[in-house]
Amino acid sequence: MKTIAFFNNKGGVGKTSMVYHLAWMFHDLGHRVLAVDLDPQSNLTSIFLDETEVEKLWPEDKHPHTILGSVNPLIESLGDIQTPQAIQLSPGLSLVAGDLGLSAFEDRLSEAWGKCLDDKTAIAGDGFRVVTAFHRVMESAAESGGSELVLIDVGPNIGAMNRAALVAADFVVIPLGADLFSLQGLRNLGPTLRDWRLGWETRKKGRVPAGLSLPSGRMLPLGYVLLNPSVRENRPVKSYLKWANRIPATYTKEILGGMPDAEIAATDPNQLAMLKHFKSLMPMAQDARKPMFHLTSADGAIGGHAGAVQDCKQQFEILAQRILERIGPAQSDALSGDVGMAT
Repeated sequence: MKTIAFFNNKGGVGKTSMVYHLAWMFHDLGHRVLAVDLDPQSNLTSIFLDETEVEKLWPEDKHPHTILGSVNPLIESLGDIQTPQAIQLSPGLSLVAGDLGLSAFEDRLSEAWGKCLDDKTAIAGDGFRVVTAFHRVMESAAESGGSELVLIDVGPNIGAMNRAALVAADFVVIPLGADLFSLQGLRNLGPTLRDWRLGWETRKKGRVPAGLSLPSGRMLPLGYVLLNPSVRENRPVKSYLKWANRIPATYTKEILGGMPDAEIAATDPNQLAMLKHFKSLMPMAQDARKPMFHLTSADGAIGGHAGAVQDCKQQFEILAQRILERIGPAQSDALSGDVGMAT
């Protein structure tokens, strides 16, 4: 199981849609995938499932089939995680559904981070069980479904919930827009990820309960994805490039702690992809309840739309393959040393 979190504390760049499409693309490429919605806004869940299905997941009382149901015993201090019930979307593609009520877990997660350092075994044990809850839910769901890849969608903040979600991640992909806000988000994100990684390394040396599964907490950065460029004649327009070309230096300095290898975004080895918006396809995909690159003529994808479908498929396939290359055994071994956020 390899876990990849998609994270930026600047929202509104199209991150959740990207995670949704990547989950389907990895599935199309023959991988068994588990998507996990750890954003209390539950946008990933609402993309995968229609309103009727979501309503069934969120009855008026308990929500046993969502991430909230899995961690609720810890929220109420009545026990440990419940076995997650992932929803099978297609053979080899499953979802741990999100829940608006997950925000209730924030306080427990915040408190538990400090508890992990306590000298008292019982207090530290409670802290570790809470902080590792997301990891253990994902591990159990992935084992049940035989999933190789776990894609984690999180909200745009640097609170205790996202810290626990990132601790459960082996790798991190950072979605960005080409704007001032994304640049500032990178400046906030770099120190935060380093602090979380080092904080978890310190805690793992404490009084860990016997037999408790611990995540790696590596949070190794795979690169960034530039989303939704304004395009004219297949080239990003000047105003977009103004900000895009400032990202390589900022990313390398703030996330990797080094000197930039490229002066412009187009030649930056840390850029995984520059994805178009595909505005004309999105409404059709939402109506058809399928990814944009699965649209057919029956869905209205004819003429120029049919060409856009193929373009979309090619872009997401290239992105998926680049991610797979970077999380492969050789790259994983190379990243396991003091690089990236360990610098």
